[in-house]
Formats: sequence, structure tokens, C-alpha cells
Amino acid sequence: MNNKTGSAVFIAGAGAITAIGNNIEECMQAFEHGQPGMGYARYLNTAHSQTIPVAEVKLNNEELAARSGLSPQISRTALLSAVAAQEALANAGIENLQALRTGFISANTVGGMDKTEQFFAPFLADHTKGKLRGVVNHECGRVTELVADTIGIRNYVSTISTACSSSANAIFFGARLIKHGMLDVVVAGGTDALSKFTLNGFNTLMILDGQFCKPFDENRKGLNLGEGAGYVVLVSERVAAAQKTKPFCTLSGYCNTNDAFHQTASSPDGKGSFLAMTGALEKSGLQPHDIDYINLHGTGTQNNDNAEGTAIKRLFEPVYPKMSSTKSFTGHTLGASGGIEAVFSVLAVKHGVIYPNLRFETPMAELQLHPETSFLKNVAVNHVLSNSFGFGGNCTSLIFSKV
Repeated sequence: MNNKTGSAVFIAGAGAITAIGNNIEECMQAFEHGQPGMGYARYLNTAHSQTIPVAEVKLNNEELAARSGLSPQISRTALLSAVAAQEALANAGIENLQALRTGFISANTVGGMDKTEQFFAPFLADHTKGKLRGVVNHECGRVTELVADTIGIRNYVSTISTACSSSANAIFFGARLIKHGMLDVVVAGGTDALSKFTLNGFNTLMILDGQFCKPFDENRKGLNLGEGAGYVVLVSERVAAAQKTKPFCTLSGYCNTNDAFHQTASSPDGKGSFLAMTGALEKSGLQPHDIDYINLHGTGTQNNDNAEGTAIKRLFEPVYPKMSSTKSFTGHTLGASGGIEAVFSVLAVKHGVIYPNLRFETPMAELQLHPETSFLKNVAVNHVLSNSFGFGGNCTSLIFSKV
């Protein structure tokens, strides 16, 4: 445990729902058996349903509603959020939670857009048609509020939307609130559901792969969009000490930077990525050689992987930690990715595992980085660096450390 300032922040619980599993146990099994979640869309109504693979959660809205306690008429973004947040809290097992100052900080980028899209088709054809209940929960903050009410958190509720770094920022914002003595417990992470708007938008940018994505491979052609939710339960030292179970790990470092290079592209020299990683290391008091595993942002696009790889080379050469992109399993879940991958990073520390980077064959010619291609167990994993780099150059790195 190593924190330069303030008291430590512990991870007491975690929960996730993704295309590879409806909970963290199922996700871990998929990693171990090399089972990716991509396929053609079953629930998203899109003209690209048989041409562009996506990583959908394998439950429909009615099934998600039954698990979450929310109405199936609520946006899929909120349904996914509730399922993962409830698992994280159950996993943490904090007694007398209502007596503690508790916050819910959740990220998303699409809000209730799925329901809005369903409303506008009949409405545009006939302005007397369409169900208004489909649009009243459209904005991103409303998703958070609905789930906060469901899990019974009212002391502090906030939403963060900074593209693909959103839920990583939610996590370290939650940590700062705890370190400054404002809250005792924070459920932090993010959620996003697939929508026609995002699929069409990324397709217009020409960065979607028509096959399953190959992050960090020389022959990569783009990303696969995914959906899901992931949350960790952050607790103060006082709460951790009162727990009957040992915390998973600590959040020892975090940093957000913004290189503002381009609206949708990372700086080619990886400046933002480099500053985020070095800032997180400085916060944790660690050195590059202390990192045992990097959960890469690793989307599979030419620009992103080259920029992130360049920053990693600059920071770690000549001795690299083990690394992989779990997006080769889950697809790119946008605002949820930082939360989902934080959960995976926490589990890597807790269980001593390294995840494979599926379909990796040929290193990038200019970088020669070699992500792991096999699921590794019984590995000494003391410190994990998790990267989340978003549009507009908004870059965040988190470091999770063994207790």
C-alpha cells in the first residue's frame, strides 16, 4: 500500500455485466476459456445488424428488468447500470450502509438514447404517435438518478461524461471525495448501452472493424462497439477496517490529462496517454518497473493503439510489464469501459491473473509490443495500471495495488 498524500482508499466490492458475462464470475470464466462476446446484433434494431459485429449483453430488457428491479420501459443504459451496481454492493457486503455517508458516481455517454430512438420513428411519421415516457429519461444524469434511487443512495449522486475516460474519472473522483473526508463509501464506475446513434457515428468515422477486433496487432482494422456496466465500491480506511472480509485492493494512483489534440483522435506521440500514466505513477509513489500488468485502452484502431503504444514505449522501455486489451473480449463499451476494466484490473490483483489479448498475431512494426495471448493464473500481480483514453484527448490512468 503506497499513497503519497492522504489516507488509503480501498476497493471493497466489484460488479460487472458485459457481453461475456452477466456477473464477474461469468466474465472470469469467459476470460479463462477464451470466449469473446462479439456477434451480430440481436436486440439493437439497426440496418447493420448482419454486417457489423457488436458486443451485446446477452439479456433482453425484460430479463435485465427482472434482475434489477427497474421497469423494462427504462433505458437499457439504466438497466445495465443497476445490475452491475447491485452486484458490486452485494459483493462488498457492507453492514449498516445507510448509517454511512454514501455516494453514487456513475458515468455514461448515451443516456436514454435507445428509448429516444424508439420514440422518434413513430413520432416523425405521425406527431400524435410515440410514447413520451421513452424520452423523459433521455439525459445522462437521469440514468444515474434512477439507479441511485434503486440502490438506495441519496447522500451524493453525480454523473460524469467525458467520452471513453468517463467511468475511470468517476472512480478517481469518488476516491478524492473519500480522501477529503466528504464520503465514507462510493459506488463508482459507469454504464453504456448500444444505440443506433453511436453505431452509425463510429461507422461514419470509418473506425469499426467488420470482423472481430485485433487490438495492438499490426493488421488491426478498427474497433467493435460493446455495451455493459462496471462498478467498484470504494471505502475509507475506517470502513475497510470494520469489514469482516479483506478488501480486494487499494486504488493507489490516478491521473487525468487532456492534450486537446483532436476531437476524435489521440495525439500521435501519445502525449496525453504518457502524462496520464506518469501522473498516476507519481500519485501512487510507484516506479514503472513496479507495474505488473497494464490493462490497455487498446481499442483496435490505427490511431489509438499507435498513440498508446508510443506512450508505453516511452515510459517502460526496455522492460515492459505484461499487457493486454480486454476489449478483444467485451468490445469498446465507451463510457462504461473504464469502470468495466477497473473491475477486471481489481480482479487481476485479487486473483493473480493476466487476461489474454485475443487474435493478436503480429506486433506493430514501429513498436514491437507483445500483449499476452494466454490466460495466466497464479501470477504475482501487485500493481495494475488501467488506461482509459477518450475523444478530445481526455486521458485517465488508474493504478490498483495489492493490500
